[in-house]
Amino acid sequence: MTRPERHVAGRAGTPPADQAHGLRQMFASRVIRFIPVVASPEARCGGVVLERLCTAYESFGLRTLVVDASAQARAPGELVAFDVAEGIEVLSSHVSYMPARGLPLRFADARGSCAALLDALADASPQSDVVLLHASASELVRLLGPARPDVAVRPLVYTSDLAEGLTQAYAATKVFSQRGGWMSYDLLVVAPTHSTQSQAVADRLERCADDFLGVAQRLAVQLDPLQAAQTTPDARFLSLAAGLLRAGMPYTLGE
Repeated sequence: MTRPERHVAGRAGTPPADQAHGLRQMFASRVIRFIPVVASPEARCGGVVLERLCTAYESFGLRTLVVDASAQARAPGELVAFDVAEGIEVLSSHVSYMPARGLPLRFADARGSCAALLDALADASPQSDVVLLHASASELVRLLGPARPDVAVRPLVYTSDLAEGLTQAYAATKVFSQRGGWMSYDLLVVAPTHSTQSQAVADRLERCADDFLGVAQRLAVQLDPLQAAQTTPDARFLSLAAGLLRAGMPYTLGE
């Protein structure tokens, strides 16, 4: 593609050799990065997206905790009310998972903020480098708060190449831009490599977000759901994953 920053990108070569090293340097002082991933029940591809992100971060040598607060996730166990760590399931040396449907609102304060959950997650999983927050757009804003000059939160939006997923993706951009003031996002179009609609979906969402909301689509990448989850992602996907890290909400342990 001639304009990869605005169009769906396909497979490419291996990532630059220094990219993983540069990202590891970001975590030298034990900073956890919280990355918002907007859940989309219509797209039905959240599991694929989360798996591929975990694989990307493992390739960088980073440890990831997936906090799944989507409507399709399991509710956390009863012990989580006393200790959030009780809800974390260790899947491998680099990946942990926490079913968290409904959990953010348990931490809501008088202003509606759920930011206290971030403190609890950091305490519960201090060994993690990355926390993927998979939740609705409104819950993500409650968790991470409105846009701030010092932190440029940029969520990841994903969709299938079908109309239902596109509608859900646009609705999400409307919520996080109007409630949180988050004015840019990255996009994953989850569709087989032979899809004839993936580029059109990315282009249409980009136009609608810009024309009606003033929201910028920074990068759009196509993700093949048929590719094995353990396969190292291509350079375009790794670039997107690295960009999400840099834009993630930093949390220094000890705060």
